[in-house]
Amino acid sequence: MAGHIQDRWYKTETNADGKTVRVTTDRHGTGLRYRARYIAPDGTEKSKSFPDGKKRLAEDWLNRIEADMSRGQYIDPNAARTTFQEFAEKWVANLSGDPNTRASMQSQLKLHAYPRIGMRSLGSFQPSHIREFVTQLEGSGMSGSYARVIFSNVRAILSAAVEDGYIPRNPCHSRTVTLPEMGARRVVPWLPDRVIAMRAALVERFRPVVDVGAGCGLRQGEILGLSVEELDFDNGTLHVVQQLKLSRSKPVYAPPKGGKLRDVPLPEPVADALKAHMKLFPPVEITLPWMRTGGQPVTKRLIFTGPDGGHVWRTSLNQDHWKPALAAVGVIPKAKSREHAAAREHGMHALRHFYASVLLDSGESIKAVSEYLGHSDPGLTLKVYAHLMPSSRDRARMALGAALKPQDPPR
Repeated sequence: MAGHIQDRWYKTETNADGKTVRVTTDRHGTGLRYRARYIAPDGTEKSKSFPDGKKRLAEDWLNRIEADMSRGQYIDPNAARTTFQEFAEKWVANLSGDPNTRASMQSQLKLHAYPRIGMRSLGSFQPSHIREFVTQLEGSGMSGSYARVIFSNVRAILSAAVEDGYIPRNPCHSRTVTLPEMGARRVVPWLPDRVIAMRAALVERFRPVVDVGAGCGLRQGEILGLSVEELDFDNGTLHVVQQLKLSRSKPVYAPPKGGKLRDVPLPEPVADALKAHMKLFPPVEITLPWMRTGGQPVTKRLIFTGPDGGHVWRTSLNQDHWKPALAAVGVIPKAKSREHAAAREHGMHALRHFYASVLLDSGESIKAVSEYLGHSDPGLTLKVYAHLMPSSRDRARMALGAALKPQDPPR
């Protein structure tokens, strides 16, 4: 047995005859009687108290501690009492990498995790608590994809708690815990007529953003960060190596989402549109920090710039140009003021959906589409766009019909 058990109600003394006898202490009959004590792996003494008549429980507790130590699974009871929020705040604060990612995670946890599980001690987590948390996320009205991001953050934090010795296992990994449901909402891609109409509705300076988004599948930040160096007209290739984004409200260059550098085919109409655009609006050298404010300065000759010669602010592009164009072609109501109606499903990301739908409809493989889009996993692409793929039933029916069709008898 690890450690020993102290009886607080009795002590051993030597009487006048030199005999050892048990006598009561000043605490006899009050408080918890037994105090189980042991030395933890870090050299500190730990203890837990038990009431009268529960000495066997104290012995069992010490035996479990000894077994956990021998298996290398010992958990400090004080660490297990740390709340989820206390551990998460320290963990997030020490995350390396993109500060925008860290700030976004902090915001998501503050809004959606801390109010629900923040005060729960790490050692008390059971799979049932995570199942309840998932149910609450699903019932909050947020999108399924956003709920999965929050769940993933919580799962990562609890995995870190396991690695740091705060808890023995991650309850998110239980077989009874499932990811938040994505919901039945499906991507409905634009038709070519709408893409063409949107291009015509934009001012001349920004019309080619539609060509690049719909013809190459770039994200908005990748379009705004596109530079001359990434265009290979001779080989019909566009190299996606960076994006323009904000780091604590300051513009920076950064790798594409997920660090996925990629090459995409550059269709001839898109190449022609870019060449014409660069004649009308010559590329401008713009120097910005890399990755974060204060990062290494990087200079790029950006394709898309504002009227004043600087980089394009995405909020200004969306509010002053994209939404008015949506209103002009009848996608959203025309606004009486500068503020237009929300149109999340009709943002510039709609051009990526159009791009994917055209490729899949033409028979391009899901793996190739995933690579062109810069997705981390073809499975993600399949989940989002599977319903856009040509029906396999028609292909199967035609193939089997041809194979089983009676053959003309030989002459």
